[in-house]
Amino acid sequence: MQRIIYFLTRNKDFILFISLLSICLSINLNYNEYNKSKLLNSSNSFFSTMYNTKLTISKYFNLEYQNRLLIEENRKLRYQIYNSVDSLKYKSELEKISYDVTSASVIKNSYSYSNNFITIDVGKKDSIEVDNGVISSKGVVGIIDKTSLNYSRFISILNTNFLLNAKLKKSSYFGVLSWDGTNINRVQLKDIPKQANVVIGDTIVTGGNSLIFPKGILIGYVDSFKLDNSENYLELEINLATDMANIENLYVLNNNNIKEINSLDE
Repeated sequence: MQRIIYFLTRNKDFILFISLLSICLSINLNYNEYNKSKLLNSSNSFFSTMYNTKLTISKYFNLEYQNRLLIEENRKLRYQIYNSVDSLKYKSELEKISYDVTSASVIKNSYSYSNNFITIDVGKKDSIEVDNGVISSKGVVGIIDKTSLNYSRFISILNTNFLLNAKLKKSSYFGVLSWDGTNINRVQLKDIPKQANVVIGDTIVTGGNSLIFPKGILIGYVDSFKLDNSENYLELEINLATDMANIENLYVLNNNNIKEINSLDE
C-alpha cells in the first residue's frame, strides 16, 4: 500500500495531466461532431491500411504456393509426355523407355566461363543420379555430373566439354552438338550430311541415341550453316531455345532402363 501511495505521490503531476487530457478529449469529441468524425475516419483509414497490408502479404504467399502447384503440374505433364509413345513418335526400341521427372530449382548458375556448371537443390535423397538429363520448360540445359545427399551439379550446355547427340526435327539427320565457348546464346551442331535440306529457322531436338534425354526434346533453332573443311558435312549455328542466363525452375530426367541397356555393351 505504501508503494502505491509513493508511486501516486511521485507521479501526481503526470497523472493529473493525463486525467485532464482525457476529460478534454471526451468533452471535445462529445460536443464537436467534426473532430469526432475526423477521429473515426483516421481510425478507419488506419485499420483499412492494416487490412490491405495483410491482404497483400496473404496474396504474396498464396502466389508462391500457386507457383509451386504450377511447377508440380508441369512436372506431371512432362512425365506423361516423355513416357508417351504417341507424343514423341518413337520409331525404335526407345519407344519402351520410361523416364522419372523431378522438379528442381537453381541455387548456383554460371555462364561466363568456358566450362560452366549449375547447382540445383535436389540430390541422392531425391533419386538423382550422375548422367541424368536436365531441362527447362523450353529445352535442354545440361547433364548431371555430381551428386550429394541434398544437391546436384550438372554440366551446362554452355560447357566446352558438353557433347550431345542432336538432330533436325524434320528429318533423321543427326550430328554432335557442342559449344565453342564464345556466345552464351548459341551452340554448334556438326557432322550433319551436306545433303540434308537445312534452312534457317529449322528446329533442332535431341536425337535420343544417348538415352540421357528422350528423343525430340527442344534444343534450339538454326541461325546459320556452312560446309566444313571436308565439304561433306554441314556445321550449324544454333540459337538456344533456353536463356541460360535466366533459368530458375528445372526438371531432372532419369531413364529407368539406362543401366540395363548399357549392361548389354559390357
